[in-house]
Amino acid sequence: MESIGTWWMWAAFAAIVVTMLLVDLFAFGGGKQHRVSLKEAAGWSLAWVTVAMLFAVGLWWYLDGSVGREFANEKTLAFVTGYLVEKSLAVDNVFVWMMIFSFFAVPLELQRRVLLYGIIGAIVLRTIMIFAGSWLISEFHWILYIFGAFLVITGIKMAWFSEHDPDLEKNPFIRWIRNHYPITEKLEGERFFVMRDGVRMMTPLFLALVLVEISDVIFAVDSIPAIFAITTDPFIVLTSNLFAILGLRAMYFLLADLGDRFELLKYGLAAILVFIGAKMLIVEWFKIPVLVSLSVVATILACSVFASLWYTARKAKPNA
Repeated sequence: MESIGTWWMWAAFAAIVVTMLLVDLFAFGGGKQHRVSLKEAAGWSLAWVTVAMLFAVGLWWYLDGSVGREFANEKTLAFVTGYLVEKSLAVDNVFVWMMIFSFFAVPLELQRRVLLYGIIGAIVLRTIMIFAGSWLISEFHWILYIFGAFLVITGIKMAWFSEHDPDLEKNPFIRWIRNHYPITEKLEGERFFVMRDGVRMMTPLFLALVLVEISDVIFAVDSIPAIFAITTDPFIVLTSNLFAILGLRAMYFLLADLGDRFELLKYGLAAILVFIGAKMLIVEWFKIPVLVSLSVVATILACSVFASLWYTARKAKPNA
């Protein structure tokens, strides 16, 4: 499949990703037990968004000088739209992480290490899935219609079942692992495995990590086809996706204490999925410009956020 990515662009992007992970590990304290404050999470969230936007500016500057202004505008808008879509859909993933950590009673200071490994795993899995998706689309163009129909159905289901949270007690993986592997009754600090009377036992923290990874795979099935609806260029798809993921841990801690204020956000995310899916289904007859897609996604997201804040504020009033 055709891509704007040259070998040095891929190498530069890989270097940025590695550098950001190292910064996350050492500057953000990824390997240390530490409770993240709201101020710290907000600062790092802003930092990751800034890096992504600087990448977009650099991409535009290079394409403008080497290919032309119109092409640079198109590809940069595709990157920003893909980034915004992935960021938006990742919010639902964040709420699932909150539920997982609550179920296993994992305190905030122990969640950092789990999310660091979770995001590294997500980067590897997303990279594999994106290249596989690019190959499938290049070989079987009609698969875009399957992606589109899947997104529409997923969006409708998300809105329909927005009030239903999954019951982790009935999760088949948890039930299977408890029947086949010894698990400690409580957390053992940041340790994933411990030895008890010569028996190697798994801690609930490792179970939380596995569920975090599984949840990301599930959400990737939604978000990756959504970005392919914006562009099929593997370089744009992968860079926009991974930049959004790299800032996901900071965004999680930013939303950890605010999750109950965004009750209506799922309806906005559902609407975004339906819009993008419909965009894929009609692409042969009508191609929606990237700028229009960006405007629609941003508007839906903003409206659902403001509606959520208004709704929760109204519920909080004594006479509401």
